[in-house]
Amino acid sequence: MKKAFLSFMLLAGLAGTAQAQSDISLGLKAGGTLSSFVGKQAGSAKSIFGFQAGGFANIGFTDMLAFQPELLYSQKGAEIPSVPNPHDTHLGYVDVPLMLHVNANGLFFEAGPQLGFLVSAKDKYNTVTYDRKSRYNTFDLGYAAGLGYQRKTGPGIGLRYNGGITNIEKATTVGSATVQRNIRNSAFQLYLTYSFNGR
Repeated sequence: MKKAFLSFMLLAGLAGTAQAQSDISLGLKAGGTLSSFVGKQAGSAKSIFGFQAGGFANIGFTDMLAFQPELLYSQKGAEIPSVPNPHDTHLGYVDVPLMLHVNANGLFFEAGPQLGFLVSAKDKYNTVTYDRKSRYNTFDLGYAAGLGYQRKTGPGIGLRYNGGITNIEKATTVGSATVQRNIRNSAFQLYLTYSFNGR
């Protein structure tokens, strides 16, 4: 959480500096997430639904280019249909996407890195839920890319893919060997935005 707080302070500082120097708008966003796990050890993981919500600052450099840092709470995870213990894994992250926008009269294309900070991890077996946070890495490095429609003021809509670069599980020691399972986050996000204070 300390890293997430420092990231928030950094975003606030960037927004404050940009407000004095650039064309900037602030906004809120929320939507649904369809997520799963990928990687060599992800097995037959299936997608589950979640949500994501937060805020952003859109900092315009030119009419075509903008930088958009965001601070979001994102639900991720997967359905694990393993026998005899099928279950759902639910991961909660504070995500900090750092997106470059290419704009064309409201239509935008975006891409950039994403920093994720784990805040919760639970496995749900039918009606019983277990806390699994100690099993997972607290930091998740990823990337994001998408497209949508967004003006400096008013409503917008977007579709984004988030892919993990780092593995989500901690390495374990088996005898004298260190074992790192290759499992990463993968998520599609469909969301609505509302921008205000554009100038």
